[in-house]
Amino acid sequence: MKNVFRLVLVALALACASVATAAPATYKIDQNHTEVGFDVKHFFSKVHGSFKEFSGTVVFDPADVKNIKIDASAKTASVFTNNDRRDGHLRGADFFAADSFPTISFKSTSVKANGKDKYKITGDFTMRGVTKVVTFDGEFLGSGSVGAMGTKAGFTAMTVINRKDYGVNWNKTLDQGGVMLGDDVTITLAIEADLVP
Repeated sequence: MKNVFRLVLVALALACASVATAAPATYKIDQNHTEVGFDVKHFFSKVHGSFKEFSGTVVFDPADVKNIKIDASAKTASVFTNNDRRDGHLRGADFFAADSFPTISFKSTSVKANGKDKYKITGDFTMRGVTKVVTFDGEFLGSGSVGAMGTKAGFTAMTVINRKDYGVNWNKTLDQGGVMLGDDVTITLAIEADLVP
């Protein structure tokens, strides 16, 4: 009888552990090991930039995409392209207007599976006070314990927006024709995040 009782307790413990493992996990984005980047055509090449200050959370559940949620924002004044003069211009009224619109944000509204560990993440993207629905191509890179640093997870995401949809219209016509800047901006996220206990 005692053995049967022990087996029942073990079975209950395993069931509880299974439920706990399957529950959605909330991760906080690690600013020190994450890049919020963007690329835009400049003349005949591309310029890469990033934001140095940002925050956000990822609620992840590999068993049920309906539970996956992303909520993140970046401070526009923290834009960095490794060129002080250009960064100052980007913070101004021609581009991000950082004094009037201090953040760019994204909040997911739906997620669909798109292959193994890949997802279509749709949500509200807000820049310069304009909100549009955009879809990121996301990928879950894995998660696990890293000793004293706790449990971490990795994600990537990418989308393309048209800057003019958000009132970023500045450009310069070239002498030989054409313009200095492209309209399409590729946004890339390389995220490392910490499990919230």
